[in-house]
Amino acid sequence: MNKPTSYCITTSWTMLLLLFFGSMAAQTKVGGVVYDQDGATVPFANVVFPGSYEGTITNDDGRFYLQSDKTYTQIEISFVGYKTKTIDLESRVKLDFNITIEDDEAQLDAVVVYAGKTSKKNNPAIDILRKIWENRRKNGLSQFDQYQYEKYEKLEFDLNTIDSAMINSSLFEGMEFIFDYADTSRTSGKTYLPIFINESLSTVYGDNNLDKEKENIKANKNSGFSDNQTLIALVKDLYTDIDIYDRYLKFFDKSFVSPIGRAGIDSYNYVLRDTAEVDGVRSFNIVYYPRRKGELTFKGDFWVADSTFAIKEINMQANKSANVNWVKDIYIEQEYQVLDDSLFLITRDFFQSDFALRKKEEARGVYGKRTTLFADYQFDKEKPENFYRRRVNDYDPETYNRSEEYWDENRLEKLDAEEKQIYTMLDTLKQNKKFKRLYNIGTILASGYYEVDNFDIGPVFSVFGFNDVEGLRIRGGGRTYFSANDLWRLEGYLAYGFRDDQFKYGLSGKYLLDKRSRLTIQAGNRRDIEQLAASLTNSNDVLGRSLASSALITTGNNGRLSSINLSTVNLSFEPLYNLEFRLGGSYRTIKTANSDFFSLDYLDDDGTINGQVNQSELGLTMTYTPGRKTSNYGVDRTIINSFQYPILYANYTRGLEGVLNSDFNYDKVQFYYEHPLQIGGFGRLRARVEAGKTFGKVPLALLNVVPGNQTLFNISGAFNTMNFYEFVTDEYVTLHLDHNFNGRIFSRIPGLQQLDLRELVGFKAVYGTISDENIAINRSNIDYLAPEDVYYEYSVGIGNIFRILRIDASFRGNYNSLPDARKFAITGSFGFSF
Repeated sequence: MNKPTSYCITTSWTMLLLLFFGSMAAQTKVGGVVYDQDGATVPFANVVFPGSYEGTITNDDGRFYLQSDKTYTQIEISFVGYKTKTIDLESRVKLDFNITIEDDEAQLDAVVVYAGKTSKKNNPAIDILRKIWENRRKNGLSQFDQYQYEKYEKLEFDLNTIDSAMINSSLFEGMEFIFDYADTSRTSGKTYLPIFINESLSTVYGDNNLDKEKENIKANKNSGFSDNQTLIALVKDLYTDIDIYDRYLKFFDKSFVSPIGRAGIDSYNYVLRDTAEVDGVRSFNIVYYPRRKGELTFKGDFWVADSTFAIKEINMQANKSANVNWVKDIYIEQEYQVLDDSLFLITRDFFQSDFALRKKEEARGVYGKRTTLFADYQFDKEKPENFYRRRVNDYDPETYNRSEEYWDENRLEKLDAEEKQIYTMLDTLKQNKKFKRLYNIGTILASGYYEVDNFDIGPVFSVFGFNDVEGLRIRGGGRTYFSANDLWRLEGYLAYGFRDDQFKYGLSGKYLLDKRSRLTIQAGNRRDIEQLAASLTNSNDVLGRSLASSALITTGNNGRLSSINLSTVNLSFEPLYNLEFRLGGSYRTIKTANSDFFSLDYLDDDGTINGQVNQSELGLTMTYTPGRKTSNYGVDRTIINSFQYPILYANYTRGLEGVLNSDFNYDKVQFYYEHPLQIGGFGRLRARVEAGKTFGKVPLALLNVVPGNQTLFNISGAFNTMNFYEFVTDEYVTLHLDHNFNGRIFSRIPGLQQLDLRELVGFKAVYGTISDENIAINRSNIDYLAPEDVYYEYSVGIGNIFRILRIDASFRGNYNSLPDARKFAITGSFGFSF
């Protein structure tokens, strides 16, 4: 029988390296595979050091790895229905065990209900679980009015599965010294190499009566990609704090069923394994594992106190068949301390994920590890409500420049000698020329820009486009970029269409006047070809351009395009965190870009037919984004958690007739609200409501055209079976619902379980009207039709195809008798998500 790949040491050099670092990091390391008598692997078997509560559980493939700082001479393997097996350890490190355990017929007869799927009735483990639910509110911070504590967090990224092939790879030529710092994971036994470390110290304050919490960061220290605050923020956002008592644990934008929560009883098998003293507290040990494959569940065990039914310790390893992209393994440990014989508070939280392109055992990847320590709990120290209000700009440079003496004095867990050397290695690596080149390539792929002496060229992903007016379109642009926290920035682009033989451009500048309120002034000008029927909500972004304006592939003729010349100036500020107000003025000219096919003509007051609109506007907008997370503090900020927070937007626009020869007076109000909802284990729903009204007489170029979509790509807010300019309104309400079941259905269908596909459904509807006075001045070649009988369409789709592709089939619900009506549409989109 071949030994498992993940534990094979391919060269003697790597073995020596492993043992050398292993002898420093831990006293005992064991790993291998557990089999039954038929040669099949045994998942969820218990592996422990006898006489201790240190242990683990084999994974879906029967593999295990167990490490301890103590010296042990035996391991014990057990599982319901099998005889317990004890094996002597001949050395402190052995990672290639192949262990066979025998059936225990007597045990099977006695406890048959606990083999495989366990019963929910007459199961002592589930009886204990119900006691945990009953006593939840009596444990932890929830029983106090106020609380505060000290928090230390260490984040680390590591290359894993280091072997001779990697060490000798030309990719690392000139950087071989880094492998002197390799170490061994205590949870998987794999050799890893740290490439990023971040430490932070903070004080957390909370008020249960106000339902408020605030974290004051006192110190932050980085190495590796230390100057990339966005990367640091992204990593922190991946590892959000979890409460194991909740029904679902949310991370990687997924909802995993908590083995402690009330939803766990339908998703897990529970077995009462042992009773023992844990830190002087008599406790039950319960093993749990998934009832079904493919679901977002864990396997592991937990210790629970027999009197208070509070969790003392828990470890969770994600089900390997769970439908999560780019993550091969997830492992979580939490430890709790008992105070005053009854109060249990978390003292340590360890979270490790193994990011990889493939889920094969031998696949190389990157460990993402977070270790969090909690100490110095204090209670019932009330603070005023405004204490918890977050400032718009809370950046303090001193936080990132604490001395080594400060860190040595305040860390809740001291760095060992190896961890201190890692800081030295990473700081040295940053000066390596080859590493800088590799880092720059990664930056281009992530940001879309190529940096040249404080100037970024890009975005590289918008170089090519196509539409029926310009034909093939090429675009080049750039921006000033001295640092992520620049107080000012200039941006621009130049484009050329080969069919119309015309140049287009856009230029914008902005300056951050005040950091505390984020008072910013911005101005710009753009001359370009635009599809104005792709969005209901007005935008004066001089550099923004809809995908519908230059999609390489469309359905039907995308010739109803407009030529615009837009100039804007605006002032914005944030009185409260994530609440922005923007006051601005604009002037634009709009005319058809394709006079042989598309007309914007209207009848003016003196009876003359005009084809160009000249319009000045003043506008006030409010945008509220609760829960949005950003990094950097300059004029531009990077959003960390895109599509994961609500958006409330309101806009008032006043058309100014006569100002700069402007043609029309009107008032326009617009509103939309978008909210992502995590519906437990049933996936994620995104809901959007949009409404607006234009008061006054205006031509087609200034009306609210219901956005169609004649591209083969999904466009937010657009209707996939609707053509451009099919419906025109001056008053409208829309509803958009899009639900992703995250594979909940496909994971239960044989043959589809391994494909990690995700089920998608959607519904869109719009109601609108058009006034008689606006119909009366229309001289375009568009016959105004408003969806007074609610227009709707629905869709089904499959997501996560090859992990990056989504395909939707949309069906038109009504108005099928209209000329050129499309009853059916196929659209798709690419994207990276977990």
